[in-house]
Amino acid sequence: MGAITVRNLPPEVARRIRQKAKKERISMNRAVVSLLEKAVGVSSAKEKQEEVYHDLDRFFGVWSREEYEEFMEALREQRQIEPEA
Repeated sequence: MGAITVRNLPPEVARRIRQKAKKERISMNRAVVSLLEKAVGVSSAKEKQEEVYHDLDRFFGVWSREEYEEFMEALREQRQIEPEA
């Protein structure tokens, strides 16, 4: 479909669209299309990716890269199968 002109867009709506575009590093047009797709229950291939929510992040700690690597090494050691088993 061609272009659609939206008139009298409330300032708060425009601000939120700009925020979404900036946060996701996409164009304003892509942000608007994405929001419209979501509103009408249609999603593009890009939108079918699993959504990651951050609303509960404040309840959990954050690991440094070093802590993460240490934990992953411990997991690797635990996942090894002993030859006599």
